[in-house]
Amino acid sequence: MEYTERIIESNDWATYLLVGCFALLVLAKYSYPKRFEEFAFLPIRDKYFTVRGKDDSIYHPFNIILFAIQAICVSIFIFLLFRAYKPSEIQTNEWLFIQIFSGYTIFVFIKLSIEKMLANIFSIDALIDQYLYQKLSHRNFLGLILFAGNLFFLYVLRTPHLSLLIFAICILILNTIALFYSYKKNGNLIASNFFHFILYLCALEISPYIILYKVFF
Repeated sequence: MEYTERIIESNDWATYLLVGCFALLVLAKYSYPKRFEEFAFLPIRDKYFTVRGKDDSIYHPFNIILFAIQAICVSIFIFLLFRAYKPSEIQTNEWLFIQIFSGYTIFVFIKLSIEKMLANIFSIDALIDQYLYQKLSHRNFLGLILFAGNLFFLYVLRTPHLSLLIFAICILILNTIALFYSYKKNGNLIASNFFHFILYLCALEISPYIILYKVFF
């Protein structure tokens, strides 16, 4: 008889984080019930943007709460990708999740700061603020989808290699659709400044994610 080591992975830390996300979601709903209701119907109608997106800042507490949920859920999902495809990295780096979370948060804030800076240089602050508000709102909604996905992959499907990859592709497709929605809303302005739009698309929407892809693999 041969003995094999039985390794039991603990998901307690992820459970605590997901419970924290649920608590933040309850806080957002309790503190801003009308806004939350409009946000919940974001994929169906754009009332959230027509009512909230004109004057509200991306730094509104509601957006900050939802971004916190987004950052945690994205980081957990990336951690699950590492666990499925690069398990040796998890075994040798006990701080991996914290590094993922810190890296993602810093990446988003640096990207946002550069976009705000360019908007100020070209005197298009109002337009860029509205675009960033739309993009942040769509990604916050995707963060809620990732919240549900993380629950499924952590506690229902324990060996989700292919399913994780398919789910990741679906999230990327939904994110692309959301971006095209924002571009369509500003179609006339993009058409009149098409060259600058292509530069922006390559520099701030495509290349950062290529860099992240290279870092991951």
